[in-house]
Amino acid sequence: MTYETIRVETDGPLTTITLNRPDRLNAMPPQMADEIGQVFYDLGETRAVLITGEGKGFCSGADLSARSMGTKGGSHEALTLHYNPMINQIMRADVPVICAVNGPAAGVGCSLALAADFTLAGQEKAYFLQAFVNIGLVPDGGSTWLLARAIGRARAARMMMLGEKIGAAQAEEWGLIYTAVADADLMTEARALAEKLANGPTIAYKHIKHNLSKALDGTVQEVVLAEAEAQRIAGGSDDAKEGGMAFLQKRKAEFKGV
Repeated sequence: MTYETIRVETDGPLTTITLNRPDRLNAMPPQMADEIGQVFYDLGETRAVLITGEGKGFCSGADLSARSMGTKGGSHEALTLHYNPMINQIMRADVPVICAVNGPAAGVGCSLALAADFTLAGQEKAYFLQAFVNIGLVPDGGSTWLLARAIGRARAARMMMLGEKIGAAQAEEWGLIYTAVADADLMTEARALAEKLANGPTIAYKHIKHNLSKALDGTVQEVVLAEAEAQRIAGGSDDAKEGGMAFLQKRKAEFKGV
């Protein structure tokens, strides 16, 4: 498939998505959200996805110059039909998702970064920003849910109501992201992590992700039942058999994702 706003590269079990509007700090029009969503809709043999931005920014937020955003009700329509479905697809993906934040991650770009399972950010140039309040709007794209659960009510309120930039080091300290690394090492470390996950026990990852989501909203009774069912499925996989044999033979397991 041909994409106009992103680049997609697949190397074995790893697919890399690069937001590709560097002249606008990768501001996201509805088309970009749709294209990202399409990648997740048809992952094929992909076992992990790495997302980053081209140029100096990760994503500066929704492209307010996009035609659909400038009409009455345009923002609501764009969120409902384009941005929210993209975030949902990323969060519900059956494979691990890694984001390498190489610059500003604002608005829906912040949501995109935080929707990943692992978010790495460059210490010098990356930051996370919810600036909606500065123009009389409210955070969207799942930001309220993501921030409140990641860093708690007080810090989420600070980001959303004061519109403060949160740098990579502070984001790591708060538990907002997986880790902050030197800018020069960002893609090397992100790719190494992505490749590790792409070659891991994919079925187990799928159920770990689903159970984590359930744990955020479900009761302990619901979660333990979900864990037991997931363990039944994962336990019957070839990867579980390989993992058990590798343990007994004191060697590294070679997972195939099945």
